[in-house]
Amino acid sequence: MSNKALVPEARHGLEQFKNEVAQELGVPFSDYNGDLSARQCGSVGGEMVKRMVEEYEHRI
Repeated sequence: MSNKALVPEARHGLEQFKNEVAQELGVPFSDYNGDLSARQCGSVGGEMVKRMVEEYEHRI
């Protein structure tokens, strides 16, 4: 699986969304996240996916 965005123009928006979710969850994201646990990073990614799916379901 690639870490490449399907829509390159969306990268900035995804980064902003990631930072918003991390802040809400109390995860201290920064440019360097090597000191974060996999659990912390996974909770941010999981919450992002959950919210994107909810938004999609709301739209259909």
